[in-house]
Amino acid sequence: MKKSNLAVSIMIACFPLGILAADVPTETPTPKPEMIEAYQTWKNTDYSIGSPLGGLKGNPANGRKVAIHRGKGNCLACHQMPIPEEEFHGEVGPPLDGIASRYDEGQLRLRIVNMQELNPGTLMPPFYKHPDQFNRVSKKYQGRTILTVQEVEDVVAYLMTLK
Repeated sequence: MKKSNLAVSIMIACFPLGILAADVPTETPTPKPEMIEAYQTWKNTDYSIGSPLGGLKGNPANGRKVAIHRGKGNCLACHQMPIPEEEFHGEVGPPLDGIASRYDEGQLRLRIVNMQELNPGTLMPPFYKHPDQFNRVSKKYQGRTILTVQEVEDVVAYLMTLK
């Protein structure tokens, strides 16, 4: 079938559906890659990261969502938390209820960013480690941290509510 006949056939077939030939895509659009957030450097001073990453302010409500999200923070995998509506709290890490009475904001930030700075043998993943320092990373996660700067600050803000 010639190209011109094919176009006419498509128009005739699509006309009853209200679709015009111009609406029929000629090629598959290429998905746009997601923006990769620029890495924010941080410094461990006296077992703490004293300043918010990127100077951002955390949102406790968003931090709670990130903490329980199975594909993001997933804190419930290892910690018991004061989140009764969620089942199956872990017991590998310490309970997080009352954590803000045990640690200040900077100490919590370091624990989220990279607990390996305090305990190299920890099972807790570094949620904001430089992407170049990860090994054997799936292509879709290459060049990325586990949490964004804003998500780190949101989780810190949420944990600071647990007194």
